[in-house]
Order: sequence, then structure tokens, then C-alpha cells
Amino acid sequence: MVAKDQAEAASETLDADGAPKGGTSLEPAEARQRYYNRELSWLQFNRRVLAEAGNTSHPLLERLRFLSISASNLDEFYMVRVAGIAGQVAAGVTTLSEDGLTPKQQLDEIETFVDDLVDGMQSVWRDLSEQLEAVDLHIVEEDDLTAQELAWLSTTFMDRFFPSLSPLAVDPAHPFPFIGNRALTLGIEVTRAQDDVRAHNLLPIPGTLPRFIRLPKRDDKAGTIRFMRIETVIMMHLEQLLPGREAVAHGLFRVLRDSDLELQEKSEDLVSSFETALKRRRRGQVIRLELDAKMPDRLSSFVVGKHRSAERTTVLQKGLVGLADVSQLIVSDRPDLTFKPFNIRFPERIRHYNGDCFAAIRAKDIVVHHPYESFDVVVQFLRQAVADPNVMAIKWTLYRTSQNSPIVQALTEAVEAGKAVTAVVELKARFDEAANIRWARDLENAGVHVVYGLVELKTHAKLGLVVRREGDNVATYCHVGTGNYHPMTARVYTDLSFFTADRTIGRDVSRIFNFVTGYAEPSKLEMMAASPFGIRNRLLEHINEEIAHAKAGRPASIWMKMNSVVDAPVIEALYAASQAGVSIDLVVRGICCLRPGVPGLSENIRVRSIIGRFLEHARIYVFGNGAPLPSPRAHVYISSADLMPRNLSRRVEAMLPIMNETVHEQILGQIMVANMKDNQQSWSINADGGAERVVPEPGDEPFNAHEYFMTNPSLSGRGEAVEESFPPRVSLDDQPRLVRDGGQARPAQADAAKGSLVGRSQGTRDT
Repeated sequence: MVAKDQAEAASETLDADGAPKGGTSLEPAEARQRYYNRELSWLQFNRRVLAEAGNTSHPLLERLRFLSISASNLDEFYMVRVAGIAGQVAAGVTTLSEDGLTPKQQLDEIETFVDDLVDGMQSVWRDLSEQLEAVDLHIVEEDDLTAQELAWLSTTFMDRFFPSLSPLAVDPAHPFPFIGNRALTLGIEVTRAQDDVRAHNLLPIPGTLPRFIRLPKRDDKAGTIRFMRIETVIMMHLEQLLPGREAVAHGLFRVLRDSDLELQEKSEDLVSSFETALKRRRRGQVIRLELDAKMPDRLSSFVVGKHRSAERTTVLQKGLVGLADVSQLIVSDRPDLTFKPFNIRFPERIRHYNGDCFAAIRAKDIVVHHPYESFDVVVQFLRQAVADPNVMAIKWTLYRTSQNSPIVQALTEAVEAGKAVTAVVELKARFDEAANIRWARDLENAGVHVVYGLVELKTHAKLGLVVRREGDNVATYCHVGTGNYHPMTARVYTDLSFFTADRTIGRDVSRIFNFVTGYAEPSKLEMMAASPFGIRNRLLEHINEEIAHAKAGRPASIWMKMNSVVDAPVIEALYAASQAGVSIDLVVRGICCLRPGVPGLSENIRVRSIIGRFLEHARIYVFGNGAPLPSPRAHVYISSADLMPRNLSRRVEAMLPIMNETVHEQILGQIMVANMKDNQQSWSINADGGAERVVPEPGDEPFNAHEYFMTNPSLSGRGEAVEESFPPRVSLDDQPRLVRDGGQARPAQADAAKGSLVGRSQGTRDT
């Protein structure tokens, strides 16, 4: 089959609604050769996160943070993804995944992988613990305390912890209680002094209590920071909780529960359905039971038996139970052990217009690169709209936001100022559903027109629209983003906020809002593309165009940056493009089901993943359009959508073409090139799903994309005052680069005629 036919065949894997057809039509062996398993790929990503905890180039407490993130990631993976697969196994489902595995086979491979991953986490924790000791940050035991400290701890326990703790007897009159999701629980076997009768007690440790209790500084050790684990403190004061009882055995355990939500498709009241589903989540089935390996056998058998836990869901932790809690050890008074702070910039061009966002946007499109440039730009844009008497209406999508959100507050104030305000609130924001319900009701009470999106589709697009009267005309100012309107995550997620007064884009954004609020299908978008109808088709069209360029002997290149690559039709189209000679470079932070570098299939595809100080989150799609990349001729898009079936078929997403010359150059020539050039925090993804660190070749200069963006202003945000001093553009010609060819490295110049970008990936560490 020729390359174009393969791309067309990829399109034919969609059903009538544009969604991928279920299961795989390939034989399992062939499917395994073409696709890497989604769940295993996510675990590979989390292994890369864990590897950063062992990366000695990071400050010590930041390495501890990576360990905590990796552990927290794994918890959520079990609560959602593994829970879903386990449910399929229990229901007897045998449908094959895209890579040709049954649910049971997937579960078996996940458990094998996780066993090794968890062992690695505990090994990293032991290593970090020793290094923390070396810098005077200690986790101490009872024998390490002075009499004065023991007295302080006793008073603190009674005042701060005792009132929140409730020991629960387990006997014929007291059945085994419900244990909450992710809650730490002490299992205790006790005796009475007078008759030596043994009994079981459980002591749930509320999540509102600290896992690590910081002790007061000692005069003789002024520079020393000391903590105690809360379970240690509780056992020291067991007499206060269970008078007359003596512990003969104890151990810590916790459960992870199925936390995915299921909704009735035809719900009349979406909010009520979510509230009911949230209650079910809290009592979901146990999907993983973790016990301290030091727990005595008789007590562990009791805990396992009471949970009716199958053997495969029970895990003995040979180390710290609940590793995500180690983030509590990251103390603010040791800045020498954390990343150096950097100055978040406010775009100079808006300052040039004396802070008038409308004037700056009206003059020229602008893109703000978070977190290097301040999220306050978004807030200031909205606040200016609230205060401006000429603003008639505001429309905004809200997917995730913070407590006391300035966005929510501004929308409320806009209603009070007499403006028409519409907020599209997505309730299906995993683990933020309850918070979204609360502030959505606050918005409704203030008079905002709150729309809860669609039952069948999650509204994931990041859009804002301001309608302003300007003389006899009406202007629309739009914000199109790749990330959430969350001022806290905007400090650590790399995202793009695009602002424009372009009337065509304004009409398209209005049509997308109308779809969500009134089911008016946006079938006539003029510039943008929107899911669930258009993003996949637009991407496939551009991929086919690059195939045509390659066949005609013209340069043909594709660059993409996203969080995940899962969608089979897009993957098949990229394979077809590779076979036609299109040079393809992908920057994929997380899941990658595409297998790069496979001879005869994907030898022209290279995939890298950047794991560093900031979490890569922006989605950027670039097509060479017959010119070598980077090029002013290239088609450049930003989007809220990853290349996943859920984003392209089951969500409302937006994808925006970049037409402004300066913004085009910033996204392509600055952001994308810097990502391709990074050799300090990048990994090369291999065909087997594993990864190798990208390392500089001898003589190459180290280049860290995050450090570059922290220290250099963006192109579109620059003002006239910094125009002359703007640094040179990032250049891929600064160093020779290599590309894999059937497992062999060859000079990049061999691809010069095709305009390829090649990324060096000759790391030696196999994670």
C-alpha cells in the first residue's frame, strides 16, 4: 500500500461520528510491532520523572519533589487507569487494546513494571534520606529525643493531634470500618494487662494532619532541621488513645480505590449526577492495598482478609508507605537546596501601552509564554474588561482553577458592573469536580450565565472572549490558551496564552461557545479547527500535504509538541508520512504509543521527552509546507488538544493557526527550536518504549530550554525599549546533530535536502 493510501486508511478507522472504532483490526503480533501499550508508556514516563529524583544536577529538595510527584502520579494511575482495566478483567472483557493485548495481559504487564518501579522509588528514597542527613535534615526516632523534646512532643500531641484521632475496635460487635482512599491507617494488635486478651484496633490518620512533624530547633544544633513521622508519634502516645492496652504488633497500611466517575449519559441534572458520582468515588472498590513490609504476618493477614483483597492487589512496601508525602520535607528555610528563584516577566509590549491590554492586542497579536511570562496578563486582561464601560459581554471557559480564583472573582464583578457574562464550567475535570461545583454555584448566585457543558463531551478548550463597543463598531478580543486558568499551575506548567483582536478568530471563538451553550455545531469555522469535528481531520490533511511535498521532491517536515500521542489514525498517518520520506520530530512529554525509528515503518520519526524544572504542557503542531523547518512558510498551530482519541473525538477542543509573523516566529523559531535543541533535560524515546538521556556530543555546548526561556524575553512580548537588545534567535546550526538510521548514527547533513531536523539521542542510561 502506498503512503497516501495508508494515510487514507487511517482516516477509515473512524466511525460515522468521527470517533476511532473500538479494538484493533490487526493481528496481535502485528499490532504489537506498530504500537506501544498506552499504560506501559505512561509508566515509562513516570520512570523518567523518578529518574530526575536521582539526577544530581538538581538541588536536593527538588529531587525529593520529583520523588513525591512520581509517587503521587502512580497513585492516580492506579485509581483511574488500573481500576478501569481491572474492571474489564472482572467483567470478562477480552477486547484487544490497540497494541493487541487483552485487559488481563495489560494488567499482568503493568504489575510487573510497577513492581520494579516501586522498588526504584524506595531505593531513591533511601539514597535521598542519607543525603538529607548529610545536610542536617533528619527524620528522627524516639531514642533521638531529649527530655525537653519529649515533653514538647507530648503537649503538642495532646493539643494538636489527639482530638482528631479515633481508634476503632474490630470485633464481632464492631465490623471492620470503611478505610478512605489514600488514607494512612495504623493496624494495631493490643492486649489487656489483666487477662492478656488480644484485640485488633485500627487508627485512621486524617489527611488533615501532617505526615512529618517538625521539631523545635535545639540551641546546640541551631542549623539542624528534624522531623518525626506521625505514625511514630502516635505509637509513642498510644496509652493516651487506648488506656490500659499494650501494643504487641502494629503496622501501617493504606488503600487506593477506584476513583473514576461514571455518569448516566442522559442526565437531566448534570450537577446532581456529579454529586452522586463523587459520593460513589469515595467508596470505590479497593484497587491496591499497600502494607508496611515490617508489619507482623498475623496482623497483615488480618488486614488483607478484612479487605477481601485478591493476592495481586496486595503489595508489601519495603520502605516508606505513602512516598508522595515526602514533599512535606521541602522546607522554605533551606533555599540552598531548591531551585534558584527567577523573575517572572510581564510582557514589555503591554507596559509600552501603559498597561492597556486592549490597545496592545489591537496593535498586534501577542502570545504569552507561561511560566516565564506572568499569568497576571490574563487576569489583567479580564479585569480591564470588567472595569471598561465599553465592554458589553464576556464569555469564558473554566476547566480547572484555584481556590479564590481571580478569574472567578473578575467574572462575578463583571455581572455586578452590568455586563453579560457567560461561563462554561466543565464539571468533568478529574479530581477537581467538587471544587468546580462549588464555585460554579457561586457564579450562578452572582448572576453569571453558567453552562455546564455537554454530558457526552468534556469541554477542554481554553477560550475567553470580550465584546467591546468601539465607536460605531463592535470589536472582539479573544484569548486562546493551551493550559488552564489556574494561577498556581501557571507557575510550573509551560503553556501559551494567545491574545488577538482578529475578527475572523473572534467569529470562530463565538461559534465554539455557541456549540457548547446551544448545541450549535461549529461546522463553518473560518480559521480555527475544533473537536470533536475538525482537529483530527485538519491534522490529517496537513500530514497528507507533507507526503505530497516529499513525493514531489520538496522539503517535507513535521514538528509536533504535545503531552501524549495515542490516537491510531494520526499515528498511522505519521507512519505513512515517514515511509514517504517526511522528516518528523515529536516532543512528547508523556504517553507515546507510536514506535519511532522502526525500519520500514518509522525510521524518519524521532521522539524526545523533556522532563525538567517545569512541566511541559503546551500543544504545538507545525507542518513545513514545502520548506525546511523552521520556516516562515510553515503552518503553525497551538491547541488545547493532545493526540488522543478522547481529545479528538470526545472533547470540545480548539486549535488555532498562527498567522501573525512575530508570534509565528516566536512559537516556531524560538520555542520549538529550543525544545529540539535541549540537551540537558531531554530523553530520546526508543522503539521499545524505553528512553535514553540525550547527552551533548564532545565539543557541543550544553543547552537547557527552561534556562533559556527564564533568561530571554519572548519575541511577541517585547517592547520597543528592548527591541535592539533582543538576543539572537535560537539556532539549530550551532552544533552538529545526529539522527538514527536503522540503529546507526549518521550525519544530519544527509537530510539537508529534505529539510529535516534531527535530534541527538545517544544517551547511555537506560531507564
